[in-house]
Amino acid sequence: MSWWSDPVLLGHYPDEGLVRYEKYLPKITEEDMRLISEPIDIYGQNIYNGRCVRMGEDGKPQEVCRYEGFPKTAIQWPVTPECLQWGPKFLYERYHKPIYITENGLSCHDVISLDGKVHDPNRIDFLARYLRELRKVAEEADIRGYFQWSLMDNFEWAKGYSYRFGLVYVDYRNQERIMKDSAFRYKHVIETNGAEL
Repeated sequence: MSWWSDPVLLGHYPDEGLVRYEKYLPKITEEDMRLISEPIDIYGQNIYNGRCVRMGEDGKPQEVCRYEGFPKTAIQWPVTPECLQWGPKFLYERYHKPIYITENGLSCHDVISLDGKVHDPNRIDFLARYLRELRKVAEEADIRGYFQWSLMDNFEWAKGYSYRFGLVYVDYRNQERIMKDSAFRYKHVIETNGAEL
């Protein structure tokens, strides 16, 4: 993340990246850095999940394998609510800009039940867990907003219509929309300003 954000917010690339990618990089001039580091007012970040790493024997980061059965979304992303606490904390401490979580959500294999409703308890649980973590960091960082991905089921660039992220179910055959249980729950969360997760 620092490779993309440091130039904009700190005015330089991280030294570690400059060393690691040296043979692939073009010549970066002072004029380049002036253009790249134009001031911005806020920092917006999409955060869906995080990885656990440890220092390997060679001193380099090594990913920690997750245990068999570790919770995953339908798209096979790990469910790691703590990333919505340490991710924004890192960003705020490093860049000192107000933070917006511009995307965060859960893919499910949602279906219309016999009662005509869409029951998605996993999404409700996901939102509660992640928002609790965001609430923790809001006590020490300037968190300005959270955008749940997404309002409606949609075409996902990587996977098309295979996975559903929305709070509103879309029947792709006729475009009918049905509010999922999570939409009603999220409405309540918004009405209570996150007091009742």
